[in-house]
Parts: sequence; structure tokens; C-alpha cells
Amino acid sequence: MINSQKSSPPSLSQLILWPLAALYDSITRFRNHLYNTGYQKTLDFTPFIISVGNLSVGGTGKSPMIEYLSDLLLKENYSVAILSRGYGRKTKGVRLATDEDTAETLGDEPYQFYRKYHSRSVPVVVAEERVLGVPEIIHHHPETQVILLDDAYQHRAIARNLNLLLTSFDRPFYRDWILPAGRLRESRSGAKRADVVIVTKCPENLSESQREQITHNVKMYTQEGTPVFFSSIHYGEPKPVFSTTELSEKVIAFSGIARPKLFQDYVRQHFLTQECITFADHHRYTEKDSKQLSKGAQQETGNISFITTEKDMVKLIDDPAEWQALPIFYLPIETRFLPDDTEFSLWIAQQLSESTSV
Repeated sequence: MINSQKSSPPSLSQLILWPLAALYDSITRFRNHLYNTGYQKTLDFTPFIISVGNLSVGGTGKSPMIEYLSDLLLKENYSVAILSRGYGRKTKGVRLATDEDTAETLGDEPYQFYRKYHSRSVPVVVAEERVLGVPEIIHHHPETQVILLDDAYQHRAIARNLNLLLTSFDRPFYRDWILPAGRLRESRSGAKRADVVIVTKCPENLSESQREQITHNVKMYTQEGTPVFFSSIHYGEPKPVFSTTELSEKVIAFSGIARPKLFQDYVRQHFLTQECITFADHHRYTEKDSKQLSKGAQQETGNISFITTEKDMVKLIDDPAEWQALPIFYLPIETRFLPDDTEFSLWIAQQLSESTSV
């Protein structure tokens, strides 16, 4: 059970990079010390604030978790808003999403949130300095009861009622190393700030013994009593991005996400996959990319469709005609807790009920 083991000894490359990792570690520890001692101030706001983040660099399923929480809270009739940094956008400052926005003005994940939730009256705000984004939400939507902070585990200028720490099943934080020797943004000890740890992207057949071993390893770094939950990623049926043409038997998959293996494995298992093309995370698609994909399809015999992720879809939906001419489909994605959602939903409900600010 390699996925539930403790960390293995560092490799040669990690040892070579260790001096830089030690320097980075000292910087992040000093920054956290300033907040822990009150030298750096943390601002409190009236809405109930839930932060969703991780210790590592990307790829733990934060966006599906934000959407899961949004659906859960909306179902319980809470007024919800989403605040994100808006990584990769071409705009600056605080921006309240409107129908005039695109993935370029908001960033791909916030635009995905906006497309999915604006009809359900969930405001989406982006701001590099997220502490400036909360007043924007309160000013324009004073009815807001819960604010979801996207990718904000290290953003300590905003006090939060709940700190949700995500870590992926295939690379849990307790087996990882700090940058640049590994992928951790801060040391494993940062897990002590978590109110809950959610192990994401687990196989649906995760055994009880595996859960127990992972929980044991996680609790070596968290505060006593911190709960540990397990979730998996579920893909829905392919949906057309532009047209209503039927999905061809053969497909070419492409994606620009942090860790595409899970997506690619799923496509290979469920479709007759000719090729999986990988772009960089947050890749901005160009006319050159569309020509590359079209050329790849022409080299195959028979009809070919393209399959991509929901995160990539929002970067294509407003693109010009050369993309719209391609038969592109995307896979909807959602988080599911194991063995079911009951225990986690009850835990969230309890945290909200104990707060006087909701």
C-alpha cells in the first residue's frame, strides 16, 4: 500500500535541492510565526468564512471541493459567495464577476464557478489581495452568510471559521517535501492549522485498513481531534462544448491542468483513446493549438472527437470559430465523499450551527 506509507528517503535530486528547500522553509516558517504571534494582523469579518486549500502546489481537487460546498450550502438555504485570487487572469485588482467576463478576465476556475453558479445568485469575486475582496462581497451582497475562499490555506490575512486542508491520495503531504525538493508550499507542520483534513482523489474501493493507515499518518502532523475525511472524483457523461454532434467512437484527450493523470487514466479506461495531449497548467489555448489538434485528428482513420476537462472547457467556450469547428466534449466533474456524504455533511452543519455569525 504505497499510497498510505510514510515518506520515503529523499532522492539524490532532492538532496541536491535541499539547501534551497531549507531556505524556503525558513522564510515560510518566519512568515507563519509573524501571524502566530500577532505581529502580522489577521482581519475578522462578519460572514462565516471557509478556506479550501492545500500544502502542496496544485492538483488536489480544490475547485470540485468549492463546488461541492457551494451545492451543499445552497441546499441548506445559505447565502454563499466565492472569493478567489484569479490566478492567470489578465486583469488586476478586485473584480466582481459579471456576464461580460471570460476566463481571461477572471481566471479559469473563477470563471467556471461563475458560469455554474451565477444563476443561483452566488457572487464570484477575484482579488490578488483577497483581504480586499471580502469587503467587496459584503458591500455588493450584504446578505452573504458564507464566503468560500479558494486556495487560501497560506493566505492568513483573513481570519476563517474553518480551514479545510486537502491532500491527494496519490501524493499525501506527509510523503512530500518542501519546494523545490518537493511540491510543498510550506512544511508539513502547517497541517496543525487545519480544522479538517480531506484526502482527495481516492479510489472508490478504498479499504478500511487503508483509511486507518492514512488517518494515522495524517494525525502525526495535525492538532489532536482533527477529523480526517476521504473523497473521490466522479466524472459525468461527456457534454459537447459547442455543437450537439454525437461523440465519436475514437477520441483524442487534451488538458491543461496541474496533474492530468487521473483524467487521462479515466479517458483511457472508458473511451477508445488514440492520444492524450498534455498542456501546462492554466494553459491559454491559441489558434496554433487548435490547428495542432485538428492535424492530429486528420492523421487518424475514421471520425475523431476531442475530450477535455471542465476546467479547460471554460477557456474554450468563448474562443473563435476555429475552435468551434472542432467536435470537442468535456467531462463534468464532482467530489463524492467515501463511503457517502452523510458524515461530512453533518460535520459541516454542526460547525455552522455552532457559529453565531451565520
